[in-house]
Amino acid sequence: MGLIERYKAFKQKDRRAAKAKLKKIFYGMHLTDGLFYKIAIYTLLISFSYVYLYPVLFMFVNSFKTVQDLIDPGVKWIPTTIEIENYQRALEVLQLPQSIYQTFGYVFKVSILATVSSALIGYGFAKFNFPFKRILFALMLATFILPPQVTMVSNMIIFRDLGIMSSQGSMTYPAFLGQGLNQSIFILIFYQFFKTIPHVLMESAEIDGASHIKIFLRIALPSAIPSIVIVFLFSMVWYWNETFMTALYVGETVTLPLKLDQFVASYELLYPPGTLGSELNEAIRLAGNMLSILPLMVLYFIGQRQFTESIDRTGITGE
Repeated sequence: MGLIERYKAFKQKDRRAAKAKLKKIFYGMHLTDGLFYKIAIYTLLISFSYVYLYPVLFMFVNSFKTVQDLIDPGVKWIPTTIEIENYQRALEVLQLPQSIYQTFGYVFKVSILATVSSALIGYGFAKFNFPFKRILFALMLATFILPPQVTMVSNMIIFRDLGIMSSQGSMTYPAFLGQGLNQSIFILIFYQFFKTIPHVLMESAEIDGASHIKIFLRIALPSAIPSIVIVFLFSMVWYWNETFMTALYVGETVTLPLKLDQFVASYELLYPPGTLGSELNEAIRLAGNMLSILPLMVLYFIGQRQFTESIDRTGITGE
């Protein structure tokens, strides 16, 4: 082979190697680790993140705007003046420290009761056989399918007859008895988890003389930590954000979102028309929105790792 032929073969081999290298870079080894795949994945993630984060960013930016910036179509994302007074007025109206303490006290109490009763009921459905088990399980799931407006009148009559209407008992007692807000989903989460516990393990504990309560407390419950975390956090978020049912049954402004619903009236009481600062603008309402969701955001950032690990272990991907 001559020098020219060897040079051509070398160049051809070099081009093939370059093509293979470029193909590996752009497509990867299994089409899941290449540049095109990563660009597509990151594009989808950024797009979905933008859809979810846009309302929060909109609220955050506009909560610092003045009235002039809000009505000026030329001011979009960067206010001409940072108006800190919007948050100061929202803090006065919402009475934030007292409201957060009151809201956490109510939501934490109801969430604990819902978590405990859901674990007990889910364990009973998973590990015991009793008459009409399937019918009762289907009826339990039907309570989630039915909209709350269907049972609203009957619930009000029952709560009135029991003497717990217009009090926190109208939310705490149902949570304790397994009929709280979206509690059938919590029971289903525990049911699915307890079904994965080997029955042989339960039988071994019974042979050693352990009672059913002891088996539940010593074996089932410690292994259900991921489900407990998921149920407790979901319960806190749902009870925190629920305004219609809480206002209807409890009749008190026990949560921040309820106080936020009364924001305009409270603001007018604090700043009567004609006085200095009586101009109610949208920025102050948005500041109140940011303050109402701030505790949940802090709670999520604190427990983000445990929440994510629990999601992975229980297989729950959404509501």
